[in-house]
Amino acid sequence: MSKLIALVDGSIYSKSVCDHAAWIAKRTGSSIEILHVLGRRETASAPTDLSGSIALGARSTLLAELSALDEQRAKLAQKRGRAILEDAKEAIEASGVTDVTTKLRIGDIVETVVEMEAEAAMVVIGKRGEGADFAKLHLGSNLERIARSSRKPIFVASRAFKPIKSFLIAFDGGASSMKAVDHVARSRLFEDQSCRLLMVAQDTPEAQKRLQDAGSVLQAGGYSVRADIVAGQPDAVIARTVETEGIDLLVMGAYGHSRIRSLVIGSTTTEMIRSCKVPVMLFR
Repeated sequence: MSKLIALVDGSIYSKSVCDHAAWIAKRTGSSIEILHVLGRRETASAPTDLSGSIALGARSTLLAELSALDEQRAKLAQKRGRAILEDAKEAIEASGVTDVTTKLRIGDIVETVVEMEAEAAMVVIGKRGEGADFAKLHLGSNLERIARSSRKPIFVASRAFKPIKSFLIAFDGGASSMKAVDHVARSRLFEDQSCRLLMVAQDTPEAQKRLQDAGSVLQAGGYSVRADIVAGQPDAVIARTVETEGIDLLVMGAYGHSRIRSLVIGSTTTEMIRSCKVPVMLFR
């Protein structure tokens, strides 16, 4: 049986992560491991290095008090983390999934996910975490770091769960989008759902050939596919199609260009996650 890793952090997206993970697990027969990662700063208890003209005795007393406060803060962070995990487990089990475990880890979240995903089929994470700036629709660094580092599919949960009955594959002919097509064709997750295949490019014989090949793979998997080539700016065309056609899930390759290129001209992947209100499934 395959396993999902569901990342929860106490943000409002954690409930959606649980709901989407439960939906995936019930359709695929997967187990769920709920993961909460405490950063090292949240659990550090090293005394603060104070300097200045504080008298030696007073300074030693203050250092001892600060050390005790740091230790207490670390214990509270771990207690809160366990409470978050317990709540998440209860929510998933209430949806009918029984094979659920929890894990609390301390360290860097990306390093932890990369280590644990070796035994998992997919990682489920919210679009934004506790530290995200909602006013600016900021995704936060952890999601992008995980999406760039992970070798497993990343399911990015939207703010609230709603039944998923249709999906769109944003296809560019590259290796990651072809990997997405192959995964969809083989997975039980997408059975009985409406399949849309969209390529944003100039309508050339080469583009038509790539789109036809992708459509053939999906048809071999049992899907009736509606496929189109549309010229334009990829992020704008994809977002408009998702909105106007009432698509429930966007499937696409993740970060096809280099990190430097993305920093200079932006990234279609980041823009899609930010602007689309539906969940996004990413493949590298």
